[in-house]
Amino acid sequence: MESTSPTGLQTERPPAPPEVHPAKRPSSSRLGRWLFLAALAGAAAYYYYGPRLKPPQPAASAPARAGFRRGPGIIPVVTAKAQRGNIGVYFNGLGVVTPIYTVTVKSRVDGQLMQVLYTEGQPVRAGDLLVEIDPRPFEVQLTQAQGQLMRDQALLANARVDLARYQTLLKQNAIPEQQLATQQALVAQYEGAVKADQGQVDSARLNLVYCRITSPITGRVGLRLVDPGNIVHANDANGLLVITQVDPISVIFTIAEDQLPAVREKLRAGRKLRVDAYDREMKNRLAQGVLQTLDNQIDQTTATLRLRAMFDNKNDALFPNQFVNARLLVEEKSGVTLVPNGAIQRNSQATYVWLVKPDQTVAVRTVTVGTVEADQAEILSGVAPGDVLVTDGVDKLQEGSKVSTRANTEGGARGAARAKGDRPRKNPQ
Repeated sequence: MESTSPTGLQTERPPAPPEVHPAKRPSSSRLGRWLFLAALAGAAAYYYYGPRLKPPQPAASAPARAGFRRGPGIIPVVTAKAQRGNIGVYFNGLGVVTPIYTVTVKSRVDGQLMQVLYTEGQPVRAGDLLVEIDPRPFEVQLTQAQGQLMRDQALLANARVDLARYQTLLKQNAIPEQQLATQQALVAQYEGAVKADQGQVDSARLNLVYCRITSPITGRVGLRLVDPGNIVHANDANGLLVITQVDPISVIFTIAEDQLPAVREKLRAGRKLRVDAYDREMKNRLAQGVLQTLDNQIDQTTATLRLRAMFDNKNDALFPNQFVNARLLVEEKSGVTLVPNGAIQRNSQATYVWLVKPDQTVAVRTVTVGTVEADQAEILSGVAPGDVLVTDGVDKLQEGSKVSTRANTEGGARGAARAKGDRPRKNPQ
């Protein structure tokens, strides 16, 4: 292209340089996608071909198949010995302390309450004077009845004298026979009047007795329901006080209907079954009694049967209407193998224990558990008396692990007590 210079001469303009375009690069998002797909394919290949490339492993032993593997290291554990002893078969039931007798004392006469001669909560014996009602109205009635009785007795005596005279005159034909019959009727009338008067006298005396209210049973007095000075009536809905017998006392508890045959079998054999009453937490034994009787029908709504056990309650350990846990001893097993409950382990395949060998290594023993009571369990098979079992520290054990042992003194003491036939005082929930 030409241009004109300032001098007027035309000059030729140099051509423009060619355009340079940068080379296109692949985007970062597409590169990341390819890397993710490659990693995913590698992982799939590893999981598919990896197990096939491993060398074959030897067959696992029976304990290993049950979930136990051999491992190194010395593990501290707590141990206890299996012992030979006695264990009881118990039926447990919820119970309520129920008094044998509960009496609401009421007045039999109407009158003013003059004295209250007891203290609330006081133990009383049968015949003790409790309350006095004003006796003066009944003393007046007694006097009136006695006066009427004396009058009619005098009339009766005079009529009898006339009767004897008329009987003599009739024999002499001095009076008509009708006059004698009339006199006999008059004597009988006065005899009836005297008997009625005697009844009035006895009634007045009985009312005087009722003015002094005594305890009908031996027991403990409850809170006072009526204060002195009030007028009481024989037909009052509420009584004056309530007396509850507390010694002896009973516990009514329930067992399942499936447990009834075993209990009836023992009772028919003449055995006295022991019943222990424990507190709500099943930790402390409150009292020990004897099964007395069974109810006469099963409750269909709960499929349970009520039983009554009798307890001596001289130390007031049982309180009326108290909730307790009753434990009925049905059978006592003697000379069985006992281990602490803490030694028994369970998984989905078996029930087992960890046995400590003489070389201080552990091995798994499959066991069969029988009766479980308190903190002890009966072992039917798998363990013999004298075997050392792990009770604490089992979470780190493996088949063949080396252990350092420490004896469980508490469990050993309880086991020794059971071996002697004694029962521990504490019972777990």
